[in-house]
Amino acid sequence: MAPKILIVDDEPDMLQLLKRSLAPDLHCEVHTADSGESALHLLANTSFDLVLADIKMPGMDGLALLEVIRRNHPGLTVVMMTAYGHIDLAVEAMRAGAYDFITKPFEHDTLVLRLEKALERQRLIQENQRLQRQCNGGEEGGFQRMIGKSPSMQRVFETVQMVAKNDLTVLITGESGTGKDLTARAVHRLSNRQKGPFVAVNCPTVPENILESELFGYKKGAFTHATQNRTGLFQEAHGGTIFLDEIGDISPSIQTKLLRVLQEKEIKPLGDVHSIQVDVRIVASTNQDLKAKIRRQEFREDFFYRLNVLPIHLPPLRERVEDIPLLADHLLEKHCRELNKPRKSISAELMGIFQERFWEGNIRELENVIVQGILFSPEETIQPRDVGWHSEQARAATLDTHLKGLAYKAAKEKNLQHFNHAYIGHVLTQYEGNVSRAARFCGLERQALQQIMRRYGIRAEKYRV
Repeated sequence: MAPKILIVDDEPDMLQLLKRSLAPDLHCEVHTADSGESALHLLANTSFDLVLADIKMPGMDGLALLEVIRRNHPGLTVVMMTAYGHIDLAVEAMRAGAYDFITKPFEHDTLVLRLEKALERQRLIQENQRLQRQCNGGEEGGFQRMIGKSPSMQRVFETVQMVAKNDLTVLITGESGTGKDLTARAVHRLSNRQKGPFVAVNCPTVPENILESELFGYKKGAFTHATQNRTGLFQEAHGGTIFLDEIGDISPSIQTKLLRVLQEKEIKPLGDVHSIQVDVRIVASTNQDLKAKIRRQEFREDFFYRLNVLPIHLPPLRERVEDIPLLADHLLEKHCRELNKPRKSISAELMGIFQERFWEGNIRELENVIVQGILFSPEETIQPRDVGWHSEQARAATLDTHLKGLAYKAAKEKNLQHFNHAYIGHVLTQYEGNVSRAARFCGLERQALQQIMRRYGIRAEKYRV
């Protein structure tokens, strides 16, 4: 469906000129109003994607119109037009919630470009609202309270739905702040155990000498100060799910005891001579490379393979940049409500920095920045300075982000090169350099395999006998 734009100006010639020129270039449906009052009447009866309004008009001017739009249609994107000598009014309009402004006289191509960006912003807002309406069981925020329209997150959602249907152990991997706790809860809510308890254990926060007794419980007299029997967390999770968060930090001795739970479905409380059967599904998470820990003999290999039955990997925020506007809008609404603050918006400049930043802390770091902006922004629109990023600091942060991003991409590309050389080289050796047979083995078209080989400098002749 073509987007709808409302143009508001008291000059009839300007209205007709803009209507004739913008409709074909933006592939949109253009409506016009010659006053603020007429515009409000149209807005009350028609849904628009964008308002382009002049600031200086008789009667209700553009600023007064903007104020009513922000109050009655808070999600609607507004772009203001102003004469060159009234830039101060345009700045005032931006502070009042306008998305952008453009000065008259303007070049047509420049206007089209600015309006395209405004329409894209409106599309993202509407997409976020649609995701929230589709949320599961009245929960806010998309799929099981997780936000994301990127291909990588859609794969995560599909995987969660698939693994939730059975009762096998799940291992969730991903950097800190990517949403491993939310994912574990989603698996539980979508499983047949949803009516049972969900018990979360943050493994690194519990000392090793206490963790065992917390997990498995103990009998009276098992150790000093054990004055009564204590039920462990596995027993509390009976019939439900236990979530072992950051399991990579537990000691080898606890790993051994958990391995027995996975194998035998039973626990032995400290000081007890009898084992207790438990009906519990284990979901674990880690931000560490467990295979590297296995090589360093810091993690049991047999325990890893018992855990890694159904793996779910959460991508870092830098690999799902298209989700940042949706996440930011969701977090903004959530924390404005929780902090009892009026609904705010994020400036275009700040959103641009958000999408360029490396985000080492991922969604948790983004959330902290947004909370800071809500608390310290004196206006309705959060600017970079409100989160402690002044112009030079923002530029430095952006440069640092680009450098980190380049380093990350370079490392990723290097790993891909090593993998492709090793894998494709092995297959070509097996088929004596025959590209067609190698492609069939890999499940690829010949041309697709040749394209990969050209990209990574792999020559078939090297493998021919």
